[in-house]
Amino acid sequence: MDFKNTFTLKSIEMKEKRVIRDAIHDYIQIDHLVIWHLINSKEMQRLRRIKQLGGTYQVFQSAEHSRFVHSLGVYQVIRRMIATECVEKSLNDYDKLCVMCAGLLHDLGHGPFSHSFEGVFHENHEAMTVRIILEESEVHQILKSVYQDLPKDVAAIIQHTHSNQILIQMVSSQLDADRMDYLLRDSYMTGTTYGQYDMSRILRTMRICDHKIVFKESGVQAIENYILARYHMYWQVYYHPTARSYEHLLQSIFLRVKDLCDMNYCWKTKLDYLLPFLYQKISVQDFIDLDESVIMYYFKEFTKEDDTILKDLSIRFLNRKLFKYKQLKNQNEQTSIRQLAKKLGYNPKYYIISDNQKQIPYLHYGEKGELNEIEILSNDGKLSPLPSKSEIVSAILKSKQFKSDKKIFFPKEIKNEISIL
Repeated sequence: MDFKNTFTLKSIEMKEKRVIRDAIHDYIQIDHLVIWHLINSKEMQRLRRIKQLGGTYQVFQSAEHSRFVHSLGVYQVIRRMIATECVEKSLNDYDKLCVMCAGLLHDLGHGPFSHSFEGVFHENHEAMTVRIILEESEVHQILKSVYQDLPKDVAAIIQHTHSNQILIQMVSSQLDADRMDYLLRDSYMTGTTYGQYDMSRILRTMRICDHKIVFKESGVQAIENYILARYHMYWQVYYHPTARSYEHLLQSIFLRVKDLCDMNYCWKTKLDYLLPFLYQKISVQDFIDLDESVIMYYFKEFTKEDDTILKDLSIRFLNRKLFKYKQLKNQNEQTSIRQLAKKLGYNPKYYIISDNQKQIPYLHYGEKGELNEIEILSNDGKLSPLPSKSEIVSAILKSKQFKSDKKIFFPKEIKNEISIL
């Protein structure tokens, strides 16, 4: 007998179902024992110690929520997707279990301070998520206890290689459970309204056509609002220059630690938890052992080190003495600022950082019907890409002048000198 076709969710239902109160979804329901066990695994519990928005709480002070609560939210959105009539009829119970697990576990591989950490140590959070699911971990054992192929099938959804593209779309696409949750959650937790949109309306207009998720034409306006919400959240919240300053300071600390190790610096601090990352020999257990509480301990210890650069950067970080910033006009200006910083005693490698943030509201793949394309189902049964049904999205794409923001960051102490350049 084929387990995947005979498996029933009822067979793993808990006698006493659980609910978790949530600021966004009211109640998050846990019906199945494997989900409850996954939530209580050490790999999931670690996400309580990883902030969802990295340094954004330095600007929006209430944005202290974790990747743990976001992961629960993604799971709940997927539960709502599965409950829609069209999806419920299109998936067997095994596929439903796979996608619920994938939604819950999709962020397991995020390191401390997420993208700042990834940028310095060259860790890809999706690749690490897959490793945690497939290698020795509590999560792996819990999944395998249900069915030996469950870890592989859950990982395939996250890797975008699963044979059922409906499952991939639900977890990772331009209109997926991940984005649906983080827009509403991050907007609420930052105290802003930029990320609000009508999720219920979008879910009501979901349909399955040609073995993929599409949306009825009556849902176009709700989808437009969702796309604009994402656009505004990026520019007003995620790309806020103060949050970027905080993350650049973080990266400078990590970079200095790496450089000191390469120089055989004599450490006062024991770097046991960081060594696997510094030498790129990272086991799943090494990764799970590292969270933001460990990193914050290290930063406190770094203030006692003899290296003046690391000590200074760590003090700035802990006491919110963030880098200042200004619009960057051209490469010549950046060169002048770097030269000035060096003259004033600041190593530009760590104290002068520039970035160029860009955000494209919608990615259009033409008429090919790519998996990531949001497709609209007309009353006559014809499928069309969203831009052909939305004047707003079409106008955005036709402009081809997507907003970008070039800034350069530097210590507050040299702000006045830079202003007269």
